[in-house]
Amino acid sequence: MTPDDEIWMRRALQLAEQGRGRVEPNPLVGAVIVRDGKIVGEGWHQQYGQAHAEVHALAAAGDAARGATLNVTLEPCCHHGKTPPCTDAIIRAGIARVVPALEDQFPQVAGQGAATLRQAGIAVEFGVCALAARRQNAPYLKLLATGRPYVHAKWAMSLDGKIATKTGDSKWISNETSRRRVHELRGRMDGILVGIGTALADDPLLTARPAGSRTACRVVLDSHGRLPIDSQLVRTARQVPTLIATTREAATLSAAGCEVLVLPPDDAGRPDIMKLLDELGRRRWTNLLVEGGSAVLGRFFDCDTVDEAHVFVAPKLIGAVDAKSPVAGRGVETIADSARWITDTIENLDGDVYLRCIRARPPLAA
Repeated sequence: MTPDDEIWMRRALQLAEQGRGRVEPNPLVGAVIVRDGKIVGEGWHQQYGQAHAEVHALAAAGDAARGATLNVTLEPCCHHGKTPPCTDAIIRAGIARVVPALEDQFPQVAGQGAATLRQAGIAVEFGVCALAARRQNAPYLKLLATGRPYVHAKWAMSLDGKIATKTGDSKWISNETSRRRVHELRGRMDGILVGIGTALADDPLLTARPAGSRTACRVVLDSHGRLPIDSQLVRTARQVPTLIATTREAATLSAAGCEVLVLPPDDAGRPDIMKLLDELGRRRWTNLLVEGGSAVLGRFFDCDTVDEAHVFVAPKLIGAVDAKSPVAGRGVETIADSARWITDTIENLDGDVYLRCIRARPPLAA
Protein backbone atom coordinates (compact mmCIF):
# COMPACT_ATOMS: atom_id res chain seq x y z
CA MET A 1 0.00 0.00 0.00
CA THR A 2 1.07 3.61 -0.52
CA PRO A 3 0.40 6.49 1.90
CA ASP A 4 -1.97 8.03 -0.64
CA ASP A 5 -4.16 4.94 -1.05
CA GLU A 6 -6.33 5.95 1.92
CA ILE A 7 -6.82 9.43 0.45
CA TRP A 8 -8.07 8.00 -2.83
CA MET A 9 -10.24 5.42 -1.10
CA ARG A 10 -11.90 8.10 1.04
CA ARG A 11 -12.78 9.87 -2.19
CA ALA A 12 -14.14 6.62 -3.63
CA LEU A 13 -16.33 6.16 -0.55
CA GLN A 14 -17.69 9.68 -0.98
CA LEU A 15 -18.56 8.92 -4.59
CA ALA A 16 -20.21 5.62 -3.66
CA GLU A 17 -22.53 7.38 -1.23
CA GLN A 18 -24.19 9.19 -4.13
CA GLY A 19 -25.81 5.93 -5.18
CA ARG A 20 -27.64 5.36 -1.88
CA GLY A 21 -31.30 4.68 -2.48
CA ARG A 22 -30.77 4.24 -6.22
CA VAL A 23 -28.73 1.07 -6.60
CA GLU A 24 -30.13 -1.32 -4.01
CA PRO A 25 -30.20 -4.32 -3.78
CA ASN A 26 -26.82 -3.84 -5.45
CA PRO A 27 -23.99 -2.43 -3.33
CA LEU A 28 -22.84 1.18 -3.20
CA VAL A 29 -19.55 1.38 -5.10
CA GLY A 30 -17.19 4.24 -5.91
CA ALA A 31 -14.02 4.15 -8.00
CA VAL A 32 -11.05 6.48 -8.41
CA ILE A 33 -8.27 6.00 -10.99
CA VAL A 34 -4.92 7.56 -10.11
CA ARG A 35 -1.84 7.98 -12.27
CA ASP A 36 1.35 9.76 -11.24
CA GLY A 37 -0.31 10.96 -8.04
CA LYS A 38 -3.29 12.59 -9.77
CA ILE A 39 -6.90 11.53 -10.28
CA VAL A 40 -7.49 10.84 -13.97
CA GLY A 41 -10.95 9.29 -13.69
CA GLU A 42 -13.66 8.63 -11.15
CA GLY A 43 -17.16 7.22 -11.04
CA TRP A 44 -19.83 5.53 -8.95
CA HIS A 45 -22.65 3.05 -9.42
CA GLN A 46 -25.48 5.41 -10.22
CA GLN A 47 -28.55 3.26 -10.84
CA TYR A 48 -29.57 -0.35 -10.36
CA GLY A 49 -29.06 -2.32 -13.55
CA GLN A 50 -26.79 0.27 -15.12
CA ALA A 51 -23.01 0.60 -15.53
CA HIS A 52 -20.86 -0.05 -12.48
CA ALA A 53 -18.50 2.43 -10.85
CA GLU A 54 -15.39 1.02 -12.53
CA VAL A 55 -16.89 1.45 -16.00
CA HIS A 56 -17.72 5.12 -15.34
CA ALA A 57 -14.23 5.77 -13.97
CA LEU A 58 -12.51 4.04 -16.91
CA ALA A 59 -14.60 6.03 -19.38
CA ALA A 60 -13.58 9.25 -17.64
CA ALA A 61 -9.91 8.28 -17.61
CA GLY A 62 -9.67 7.12 -21.23
CA ASP A 63 -6.10 6.36 -22.31
CA ALA A 64 -4.77 7.72 -19.00
CA ALA A 65 -5.99 4.51 -17.34
CA ARG A 66 -3.11 2.53 -18.84
CA GLY A 67 -0.58 1.82 -16.10
CA ALA A 68 -2.72 3.53 -13.46
CA THR A 69 -4.11 2.39 -10.09
CA LEU A 70 -7.82 1.76 -9.62
CA ASN A 71 -9.06 2.37 -6.08
CA VAL A 72 -12.52 0.85 -5.66
CA THR A 73 -14.70 0.33 -2.59
CA LEU A 74 -15.65 -3.26 -3.50
CA GLU A 75 -14.00 -6.09 -5.43
CA PRO A 76 -14.75 -5.75 -9.17
CA CYS A 77 -17.31 -8.21 -10.54
CA CYS A 78 -16.24 -11.00 -12.87
CA HIS A 79 -19.60 -12.35 -14.00
CA HIS A 80 -22.31 -11.42 -16.48
CA GLY A 81 -25.26 -9.96 -14.60
CA LYS A 82 -27.27 -6.99 -15.81
CA THR A 83 -23.95 -5.60 -17.10
CA PRO A 84 -20.75 -7.24 -18.42
CA PRO A 85 -17.87 -8.14 -16.05
CA CYS A 86 -15.93 -5.13 -14.77
CA THR A 87 -12.76 -7.26 -14.72
CA ASP A 88 -12.85 -7.46 -18.52
CA ALA A 89 -13.04 -3.67 -18.82
CA ILE A 90 -10.21 -3.21 -16.30
CA ILE A 91 -7.94 -5.61 -18.16
CA ARG A 92 -8.69 -4.02 -21.55
CA ALA A 93 -7.95 -0.55 -20.16
CA GLY A 94 -4.43 -1.57 -19.08
CA ILE A 95 -4.88 -0.84 -15.35
CA ALA A 96 -1.68 -1.92 -13.54
CA ARG A 97 -2.95 -2.12 -9.94
CA VAL A 98 -6.34 -2.50 -8.26
CA VAL A 99 -6.95 -1.57 -4.63
CA PRO A 100 -10.39 -2.80 -3.44
CA ALA A 101 -11.50 -1.97 0.09
CA LEU A 102 -13.49 -5.20 0.47
CA GLU A 103 -13.91 -8.61 -1.06
CA ASP A 104 -17.42 -8.89 -2.52
CA GLN A 105 -19.33 -11.65 -0.70
CA PHE A 106 -21.73 -12.12 -3.62
CA PRO A 107 -21.31 -15.83 -4.50
CA GLN A 108 -20.51 -15.20 -8.16
CA VAL A 109 -17.64 -12.89 -7.17
CA ALA A 110 -16.27 -13.77 -3.69
CA GLY A 111 -12.57 -13.48 -4.52
CA GLN A 112 -12.93 -14.58 -8.12
CA GLY A 113 -12.76 -11.01 -9.39
CA ALA A 114 -9.39 -10.52 -7.73
CA ALA A 115 -8.19 -13.89 -9.04
CA THR A 116 -9.16 -12.95 -12.61
CA LEU A 117 -7.23 -9.69 -12.37
CA ARG A 118 -4.16 -11.37 -10.91
CA GLN A 119 -4.18 -13.96 -13.66
CA ALA A 120 -3.99 -11.04 -16.11
CA GLY A 121 -0.88 -9.71 -14.33
CA ILE A 122 -2.65 -6.94 -12.39
CA ALA A 123 -1.60 -6.39 -8.77
CA VAL A 124 -4.54 -6.56 -6.34
CA GLU A 125 -4.29 -5.33 -2.73
CA PHE A 126 -7.28 -5.45 -0.36
CA GLY A 127 -7.99 -3.67 2.91
CA VAL A 128 -7.71 0.12 2.60
CA CYS A 129 -10.58 1.70 4.60
CA ALA A 130 -12.16 -1.73 4.98
CA LEU A 131 -14.18 -0.87 8.11
CA ALA A 132 -15.63 2.27 6.53
CA ALA A 133 -16.52 0.30 3.41
CA ARG A 134 -18.21 -2.44 5.47
CA ARG A 135 -20.29 0.12 7.33
CA GLN A 136 -21.25 1.86 4.12
CA ASN A 137 -22.45 -1.39 2.58
CA ALA A 138 -23.79 -2.99 5.77
CA PRO A 139 -27.32 -3.42 4.31
CA TYR A 140 -25.98 -5.21 1.22
CA LEU A 141 -23.68 -7.41 3.30
CA LYS A 142 -26.46 -8.31 5.77
CA LEU A 143 -28.84 -9.33 2.99
CA LEU A 144 -26.14 -11.58 1.52
CA ALA A 145 -25.18 -13.09 4.89
CA THR A 146 -28.60 -13.60 6.48
CA GLY A 147 -31.20 -13.31 3.74
CA ARG A 148 -32.91 -10.53 5.71
CA PRO A 149 -33.02 -6.75 5.22
CA TYR A 150 -31.06 -4.27 7.30
CA VAL A 151 -33.43 -2.87 9.93
CA HIS A 152 -33.48 0.82 10.83
CA ALA A 153 -35.43 1.98 13.89
CA LYS A 154 -36.62 5.59 14.14
CA TRP A 155 -38.20 7.61 16.90
CA ALA A 156 -38.44 11.16 18.22
CA MET A 157 -38.41 11.77 21.95
CA SER A 158 -38.15 14.44 24.62
CA LEU A 159 -35.13 15.05 26.84
CA ASP A 160 -36.66 12.73 29.44
CA GLY A 161 -37.13 9.94 26.93
CA LYS A 162 -40.86 10.22 26.20
CA ILE A 163 -42.50 9.78 22.78
CA ALA A 164 -45.90 11.14 23.87
CA THR A 165 -47.63 12.72 26.83
CA LYS A 166 -49.69 10.67 29.29
CA THR A 167 -52.77 11.52 27.18
CA GLY A 168 -51.10 10.12 24.04
CA ASP A 169 -50.43 13.48 22.36
CA SER A 170 -47.23 13.37 20.28
CA LYS A 171 -47.57 16.06 17.58
CA TRP A 172 -45.04 17.38 17.35
CA ILE A 173 -42.15 16.42 19.63
CA SER A 174 -39.53 17.01 16.95
CA ASN A 175 -39.16 20.16 14.87
CA GLU A 176 -39.65 20.67 11.13
CA THR A 177 -35.96 20.18 10.34
CA SER A 178 -35.97 16.79 12.06
CA ARG A 179 -39.14 15.80 10.25
CA ARG A 180 -37.56 16.71 6.92
CA ARG A 181 -34.66 14.42 7.78
CA VAL A 182 -37.12 11.61 8.46
CA HIS A 183 -38.69 12.12 5.04
CA GLU A 184 -35.23 11.94 3.46
CA LEU A 185 -34.67 8.67 5.31
CA ARG A 186 -38.01 7.29 4.14
CA GLY A 187 -37.11 8.18 0.57
CA ARG A 188 -34.31 5.61 0.40
CA MET A 189 -36.10 2.69 2.08
CA ASP A 190 -37.64 -0.43 0.59
CA GLY A 191 -40.25 -0.51 3.33
CA ILE A 192 -41.62 1.51 6.27
CA LEU A 193 -43.24 -0.46 9.07
CA VAL A 194 -45.64 0.45 11.88
CA GLY A 195 -47.95 -1.49 14.16
CA ILE A 196 -51.73 -1.40 14.01
CA GLY A 197 -51.77 0.75 17.17
CA THR A 198 -49.87 3.55 15.45
CA ALA A 199 -51.95 3.14 12.29
CA LEU A 200 -55.19 3.52 14.26
CA ALA A 201 -53.99 6.36 16.50
CA ASP A 202 -52.22 8.52 13.91
CA ASP A 203 -53.76 7.51 10.55
CA PRO A 204 -50.34 8.06 8.92
CA LEU A 205 -49.58 8.21 5.21
CA LEU A 206 -46.01 6.86 5.61
CA THR A 207 -44.66 8.36 2.40
CA ALA A 208 -41.60 10.49 1.70
CA ARG A 209 -42.49 14.12 1.06
CA PRO A 210 -41.05 15.21 -1.27
CA ALA A 211 -40.57 11.86 -2.96
CA GLY A 212 -37.15 10.28 -2.64
CA SER A 213 -35.18 7.99 -4.92
CA ARG A 214 -37.28 4.98 -3.82
CA THR A 215 -40.97 4.49 -3.14
CA ALA A 216 -41.18 2.47 0.05
CA CYS A 217 -43.84 -0.14 0.61
CA ARG A 218 -45.91 0.68 3.72
CA VAL A 219 -46.06 -2.33 6.09
CA VAL A 220 -48.57 -2.67 8.92
CA LEU A 221 -48.34 -5.38 11.57
CA ASP A 222 -52.04 -6.09 11.98
CA SER A 223 -52.83 -9.45 13.61
CA HIS A 224 -56.56 -9.35 12.98
CA GLY A 225 -56.83 -7.20 9.84
CA ARG A 226 -58.32 -4.23 11.69
CA LEU A 227 -56.89 -1.46 9.51
CA PRO A 228 -59.89 0.72 8.54
CA ILE A 229 -60.91 0.86 4.88
CA ASP A 230 -61.16 4.67 5.13
CA SER A 231 -57.62 5.06 6.54
CA GLN A 232 -55.06 6.96 4.49
CA LEU A 233 -53.01 3.80 4.04
CA VAL A 234 -55.88 1.83 2.51
CA ARG A 235 -57.26 4.71 0.46
CA THR A 236 -53.85 5.18 -1.21
CA ALA A 237 -52.97 1.47 -1.50
CA ARG A 238 -53.44 1.44 -5.27
CA GLN A 239 -50.97 4.31 -5.65
CA VAL A 240 -48.38 3.31 -3.03
CA PRO A 241 -47.63 -0.35 -2.21
CA THR A 242 -49.18 -1.38 1.11
CA LEU A 243 -48.52 -4.70 2.83
CA ILE A 244 -50.63 -5.97 5.71
CA ALA A 245 -48.73 -8.55 7.77
CA THR A 246 -51.38 -10.52 9.58
CA THR A 247 -52.23 -13.97 10.96
CA ARG A 248 -55.50 -14.42 9.04
CA GLU A 249 -56.98 -13.59 5.68
CA ALA A 250 -58.31 -10.05 5.24
CA ALA A 251 -60.39 -10.11 2.07
CA THR A 252 -61.70 -6.56 2.46
CA LEU A 253 -58.20 -5.10 2.67
CA SER A 254 -57.08 -7.24 -0.24
CA ALA A 255 -60.00 -6.03 -2.35
CA ALA A 256 -59.07 -2.43 -1.53
CA GLY A 257 -55.62 -2.88 -3.09
CA CYS A 258 -53.49 -3.94 -0.11
CA GLU A 259 -51.30 -6.99 -0.28
CA VAL A 260 -52.23 -9.29 2.60
CA LEU A 261 -49.39 -11.48 3.85
CA VAL A 262 -50.57 -14.19 6.24
CA LEU A 263 -47.79 -15.20 8.61
CA PRO A 264 -47.62 -17.80 11.36
CA PRO A 265 -48.29 -16.29 14.79
CA ASP A 266 -45.64 -15.89 17.46
CA ASP A 267 -46.21 -17.04 21.05
CA ALA A 268 -48.46 -14.02 21.66
CA GLY A 269 -50.57 -14.57 18.54
CA ARG A 270 -48.99 -11.71 16.61
CA PRO A 271 -47.43 -11.97 13.12
CA ASP A 272 -43.98 -13.53 13.51
CA ILE A 273 -41.53 -10.74 12.67
CA MET A 274 -38.68 -13.16 11.94
CA LYS A 275 -40.83 -14.88 9.31
CA LEU A 276 -41.72 -11.43 7.97
CA LEU A 277 -38.04 -10.48 7.66
CA ASP A 278 -37.35 -13.76 5.89
CA GLU A 279 -40.06 -12.98 3.35
CA LEU A 280 -38.82 -9.42 2.82
CA GLY A 281 -35.32 -10.77 2.26
CA ARG A 282 -36.65 -13.17 -0.39
CA ARG A 283 -38.04 -10.08 -2.11
CA ARG A 284 -34.51 -8.63 -1.93
CA TRP A 285 -35.51 -5.74 0.28
CA THR A 286 -32.31 -4.19 1.57
CA ASN A 287 -33.51 -1.50 4.01
CA LEU A 288 -36.55 -1.58 6.29
CA LEU A 289 -37.49 1.41 8.47
CA VAL A 290 -39.42 0.57 11.65
CA GLU A 291 -41.23 3.66 12.92
CA GLY A 292 -43.08 2.14 15.85
CA GLY A 293 -44.89 2.45 18.15
CA SER A 294 -43.08 1.44 21.29
CA ALA A 295 -44.51 -2.10 21.42
CA VAL A 296 -43.41 -2.82 17.85
CA LEU A 297 -39.97 -1.31 18.43
CA GLY A 298 -39.70 -3.40 21.58
CA ARG A 299 -40.39 -6.58 19.63
CA PHE A 300 -37.70 -5.80 17.09
CA PHE A 301 -35.17 -4.92 19.78
CA ASP A 302 -36.07 -7.99 21.86
CA CYS A 303 -35.31 -10.15 18.81
CA ASP A 304 -32.04 -8.24 18.26
CA THR A 305 -33.00 -7.50 14.67
CA VAL A 306 -32.35 -3.73 14.69
CA ASP A 307 -29.11 -2.76 12.97
CA GLU A 308 -29.28 1.03 13.09
CA ALA A 309 -31.19 3.57 15.20
CA HIS A 310 -32.15 7.09 14.14
CA VAL A 311 -33.09 9.07 17.25
CA PHE A 312 -34.32 12.66 17.29
CA VAL A 313 -34.11 14.27 20.74
CA ALA A 314 -36.11 17.47 21.24
CA PRO A 315 -35.30 20.00 24.00
CA LYS A 316 -38.63 19.40 25.76
CA LEU A 317 -39.63 17.80 29.06
CA ILE A 318 -42.84 15.76 29.23
CA GLY A 319 -42.77 13.87 32.53
CA ALA A 320 -45.40 11.50 33.96
CA VAL A 321 -44.69 7.93 34.95
CA ASP A 322 -47.25 6.58 32.50
CA ALA A 323 -46.09 8.58 29.45
CA LYS A 324 -44.66 6.20 26.85
CA SER A 325 -40.98 5.65 26.23
CA PRO A 326 -39.71 4.69 22.77
CA VAL A 327 -38.98 0.99 23.32
CA ALA A 328 -41.27 -1.35 25.23
CA GLY A 329 -41.06 -5.14 25.00
CA ARG A 330 -39.31 -7.40 27.50
CA GLY A 331 -36.13 -5.34 27.73
CA VAL A 332 -33.06 -6.57 29.60
CA GLU A 333 -32.60 -7.66 33.20
CA THR A 334 -29.26 -5.94 33.82
CA ILE A 335 -27.19 -3.20 32.24
CA ALA A 336 -24.58 -5.84 31.42
CA ASP A 337 -27.21 -7.56 29.25
CA SER A 338 -27.80 -4.48 27.10
CA ALA A 339 -26.59 -4.52 23.53
CA ARG A 340 -23.58 -2.44 22.51
CA TRP A 341 -24.13 0.40 20.06
CA ILE A 342 -21.73 2.71 18.24
CA THR A 343 -22.65 6.39 17.95
CA ASP A 344 -21.83 7.18 14.34
CA THR A 345 -23.41 10.62 13.98
CA ILE A 346 -24.40 13.46 16.32
CA GLU A 347 -25.96 16.44 14.58
CA ASN A 348 -27.76 19.60 15.69
CA LEU A 349 -30.96 20.06 13.66
CA ASP A 350 -32.10 23.57 14.58
CA GLY A 351 -32.15 22.68 18.27
CA ASP A 352 -33.09 19.02 18.05
CA VAL A 353 -30.24 16.52 18.35
CA TYR A 354 -30.04 13.73 15.78
CA LEU A 355 -28.24 10.54 16.81
CA ARG A 356 -27.41 7.80 14.34
CA CYS A 357 -26.27 4.68 16.15
CA ILE A 358 -25.10 1.36 14.71
CA ARG A 359 -25.48 -2.00 16.40
CA ALA A 360 -21.98 -3.21 17.24
CA ARG A 361 -21.93 -6.58 15.48
CA PRO A 362 -18.72 -8.07 14.07
CA PRO A 363 -17.21 -7.04 11.73
CA LEU A 364 -18.83 -3.58 12.08
CA ALA A 365 -17.85 -3.35 15.75
CA ALA A 366 -14.13 -2.76 15.18
